[in-house]
Amino acid sequence: MWVDTHCHLSSPEFDTDRDELWKSAREAGVSALVLPAVDIDDCAAAAACAARYPGVLPAYGLHPFYAAQMDEDDLARLAFLLERDRPCALGEIGLDGIRQDIDPERQKALFLAQLRLARQFDLPVLLHARRALDVALACLRQTRVKGGIAHAFNGSGEQARQLLRLGFCLGFGGVLTYPGSRRIRAMAVALPETALVLETDAPYLPPRWLREKEKARAAPRNTPAELSGIGRRLAALRNVAPEHLAAVTRKNAEALLPELAAQNQSALSE
Repeated sequence: MWVDTHCHLSSPEFDTDRDELWKSAREAGVSALVLPAVDIDDCAAAAACAARYPGVLPAYGLHPFYAAQMDEDDLARLAFLLERDRPCALGEIGLDGIRQDIDPERQKALFLAQLRLARQFDLPVLLHARRALDVALACLRQTRVKGGIAHAFNGSGEQARQLLRLGFCLGFGGVLTYPGSRRIRAMAVALPETALVLETDAPYLPPRWLREKEKARAAPRNTPAELSGIGRRLAALRNVAPEHLAAVTRKNAEALLPELAAQNQSALSE
């Protein structure tokens, strides 16, 4: 059974067929997924999805893309939701060095404030760090949390080692299915299996076969059902059985997010 540690199932891209997509994911062997919120309104949407679909766990957070609109009221509302609902993680939070239109210092202030909330509520974090991983690591050393998942990891070997020392696993998804992603593939093969978790980031970061199938679309919609294909591709790269990789990555995710263990036990007993 596969675990998708990062899937935006509450995204508007899924509004027309969310029920069918989750059914397809379960049929493809996905036992559970983690649904990170990106702003306060999305926290409510994530909670609604979790209530509707067994196996879906919400995480609450304020994404760096929205840092310009966030203020102390948003942080206070987030703290209230964390205390009231106790999600499985705080996320998706972090820094984005590609978005030059969003003040890096404002992003950093929002990130640090949420790391303090993660400490306060003893929650792991789902980390977004795109071309900003060194700064994110400095923030994580400044405000220690109980670990988490480095979503869509695309860093160096040394950055991977630093994250592992801080209690993080590294998330790999559709990007590794592209032959041109040599560095990510090499990293996914070289890392110890205890460092790995899987994700789709659906509806984003589609695997290679979706782009080939939907060439007319600039950005094909990814779905959680694609996780099994991504996992099988990584298993082939690491020369292990898919069943072994599924079990290992599920165990890693459960160790970071204990709520997953209960969800997976329920799914396995169905």
